[in-house]
Amino acid sequence: MKTWFASLAIGLSVLTMSAAPAVAQQAPAAPNVESVDILKQNQAERTVVQPGNNAPVWRTIKEGTENYSSLPYPEAGVLIQPKAQFPGQAQAVTAGEAWRQYRNGPLTQIGGWLLILAIVGIAGMFLLKGSIKLQHPRTGRLIERFTSVERIAHWTMAISFVVLAITGIAMLFGKYVLLPVFGHTLFGWLAYACKNIHNFVGPLFTVSTLVFFVIYVKDNLPHATDIEWIKRLGGAVGKGHVSAGRFNAGEKLWFWFGVVLLGLVVSTSGFVLNMIVPGLQYDRSMMQVANLIHLSAATLVTAMSFAHIYIGTIGMEGAYQAMRTGYVDETWAKEHHDLWYQQIENGEIPRMRTKESLANRPTVLKENRT
Repeated sequence: MKTWFASLAIGLSVLTMSAAPAVAQQAPAAPNVESVDILKQNQAERTVVQPGNNAPVWRTIKEGTENYSSLPYPEAGVLIQPKAQFPGQAQAVTAGEAWRQYRNGPLTQIGGWLLILAIVGIAGMFLLKGSIKLQHPRTGRLIERFTSVERIAHWTMAISFVVLAITGIAMLFGKYVLLPVFGHTLFGWLAYACKNIHNFVGPLFTVSTLVFFVIYVKDNLPHATDIEWIKRLGGAVGKGHVSAGRFNAGEKLWFWFGVVLLGLVVSTSGFVLNMIVPGLQYDRSMMQVANLIHLSAATLVTAMSFAHIYIGTIGMEGAYQAMRTGYVDETWAKEHHDLWYQQIENGEIPRMRTKESLANRPTVLKENRT
């Protein structure tokens, strides 16, 4: 048996050695080109030695080099942007891919958690402390806190902001939350509708914000009492009463940082994304940076707005009625804005800021006479 296996092995070896020259003669010869020369070849040279290999063309394209194009548009000769690296990224990739990874990665994740934490924090505050109630009974004597023009400016800005926030959140997080539920077709139509609503409501928000600034800026200037309010918020002072004018330090912080600063950043970057700012060359890098700035500022101001909406609705007794009707009770003014109330008592600010007939506000005017 061993002799038979040995004879078989020797026979296979002889057949393999005899067939090897024939196989070698049939195999095509490899091109005699070194690897360093391959990297230096242009497309014409590569086509001669390796027909159908377009590596030199795509290597040039990925370098971001601008080539000839008959289209009269910026960057028409650049198919793929050169490499870029955003903060926190491990390595540089093409700029479009770097932007996509940054937008869908840290910005979306951090923004999503920021919104969730803001909602959870507000819910926890409401469950632990509840609504801020008045410490004393209402007097029935009302003070006009907001005129019709002031309330129209506020509600125009507020409603347009809510529409922008909802549509923006749907576009940013929709493919993670809505797409699995609605499917591609329905979500595609929803995203398209959100995009157009977002683009057309944006200018309305900007205009209303400018009007809002002009109307309210005089009452949001810094005051010495604002420092004490901030110290109390940070725990540096006790929980006693801190005086405030028409708006306290928290409202002023929201006005200057949320409405003015972040509102200006969101509006400006949104105008760039809509390409309605004259004199700019809208290349891809500008649009990518504008998108990241717009996303960051919009997410931050939305998270901050949750606290403002909470205090202005269920978080404080009488706050929503003040903006809905324009009037607050004397007790509310004394407890929350005592300096403003004192100005009214001293006659520096009129109790009724607009002229209304007795037929329009009989209850208010009658109560104010007592």
